Amino acid sequence: MRHFDLVIIGSGSGNSLPDERFAELDIAVVEHGTFGGTCLNVGCIPTKMYVYASDVAREISEAARYGIDATVDKIRWTDIRDRIFNRIDPISEGGRRYRAEGSANITLYPGHAVFTGPNQLSVALLAGGVQKITADRIVVAAGARPMIPSVVAEAGVRYLTSDTVMRIDQLPERMVVLGGGYIGAEFAHVFSSLGTEVTVVTRGAGLLRHLDETISHRFTELSMDRWHVHTNAEIRQVRGNGAGVALELTDGTSLEAEVLLVAAGRQPNSDQLGVAAGGIATHEDGRIVVDEYQRTSAPGVYALGDISSPYQLKHVANHEAKTVAHNLANPGAQRRSDLRFVPSAVFTSPPVATVGLTEDECREQGLRYVCAVQEYSSVAYGWAMEDTTGFCKLLADPATGQLLGAHLLGPQASVLVQPLIQAMSFGLPARQMATGQYWIHPALPEVVENALLSLPLD
Repeated sequence: MRHFDLVIIGSGSGNSLPDERFAELDIAVVEHGTFGGTCLNVGCIPTKMYVYASDVAREISEAARYGIDATVDKIRWTDIRDRIFNRIDPISEGGRRYRAEGSANITLYPGHAVFTGPNQLSVALLAGGVQKITADRIVVAAGARPMIPSVVAEAGVRYLTSDTVMRIDQLPERMVVLGGGYIGAEFAHVFSSLGTEVTVVTRGAGLLRHLDETISHRFTELSMDRWHVHTNAEIRQVRGNGAGVALELTDGTSLEAEVLLVAAGRQPNSDQLGVAAGGIATHEDGRIVVDEYQRTSAPGVYALGDISSPYQLKHVANHEAKTVAHNLANPGAQRRSDLRFVPSAVFTSPPVATVGLTEDECREQGLRYVCAVQEYSSVAYGWAMEDTTGFCKLLADPATGQLLGAHLLGPQASVLVQPLIQAMSFGLPARQMATGQYWIHPALPEVVENALLSLPLD
C-alpha cells in the first residue's frame, strides 16, 4: 500500500490544484474517464463551439429581416464535429501525457477510486489490477454524470446524453429531447438550427423553470414557435423501432424519432466512490456535504465542483479549486469560498444570463424589493437587431438601491450581465451604477442602463 501526501480524485478543476506551492509533496491524481473533466470533453467548451456554429446558421436563415436574402446551402455535420474535437482531443491527451510524464512529484493513476476507509482508497486500474493507496489529505473532484430516468434505463433502447450526442456521425432528421432545463435548451437550439426537427418533453409547466419566472415564461413561449414542446408531460413508455425510438407520453402523445436525447439533469458521482466508507457525509441528492472552506465531514478530505456544489458550473468549480489549493497550502489560514453572487448563462436561442435572486426567491424570503424590465426594442441597438423579444429584468432593494438579482434574455446576454455581477459583488448601488459612468451610445448595454434608471427606488 503506497502512501501519498495528497490524492486528487478527478482531472477537471481538481487537476489545477498542484502548482509550485506543492512541489515538495508526493501527489497522486486518479482519473477513470477522459482526462480533463466534463467542461473540456463533454461540457462547456464543445457545447459552446456547437452553439456558435448553430448561431451562425440561424443568423443566415433570419437575414431577410435586414434586407439580406441568404440561405444555408448545406450543413456539413462531420466537419462541424471534427472542427471541435480535433482541437479538444489533443488538449485532453496533452494534459494526460503531462501528468503522466512531466510532473516529477505527481503519479497519475488511470483508474477508478473507491474509499475503503478513512483516507484509504482502492484504485481499479484501467490497465488491470488494483492499487491500494493512502493519503494525509484527499481532494474529491470527481464530477457528475447524466441522470437517466428509470423508464428509459430499463427499456433497453438506444439513447444519447450530453456525454455522447456531440460525437454522432450523422445529423438526425428528428430528435426528442427529454428535459426542459439548460442542457435540453442548448441542444434543442443546436440541432434545430442545423436542420433537425426537435421535440422537447418536460414534466414541468415550462422550460428553464429553475430561472426567474419572467425568463421561463417568455422563453417557453418563444420555444413553442421553434420546437414541438410538450409541457407537464413525462414518458410513459419507450421502445425501439426500425428508425430509432417510439415514445408514449403521459399526455397521450405518440412520438417517433431517430434520436432520444436524455437531458434530465446530472447526478453527483459520489455513489460510485464509496464515500461512506471514508466517513464522508452526503446530501439526499448525493452531493458531498462541504463547509464554506470546502472541507467534508472526514478530516483531511476536501471536495469541490459538481460532486459537492449545487451550482454545477465550471466557474464555480474553478473558484472552489482556488479555495482548496489555498487551504491545503495554508492550513492555519483557511479561506472561504465566495458563493454570494454566482452567475450562470444558457447558450440557447435567445441566450439567457442570470445572477442573484429570482422574484420567487425574493417573495419566499420576505424581502422588500422593486423590479424593472427593459426591452431590447427600447434602445437603438435593439432597433438595429430588429429584436422584439429580449429584455433585462432587475430586482433591487428600494431603500439601499443594492441589486438583488439580474435576469437577461436576448443576444449577448452573457456579456451584458457581467457589469451587473460586478455591481452586486462590490456593493455598487443601482443609481450610482447608472449615473456614475458613461454608457456608450448606441450600444446594447444601454438596455442595462435604462433598466437601472427605471428601478422605482425610495
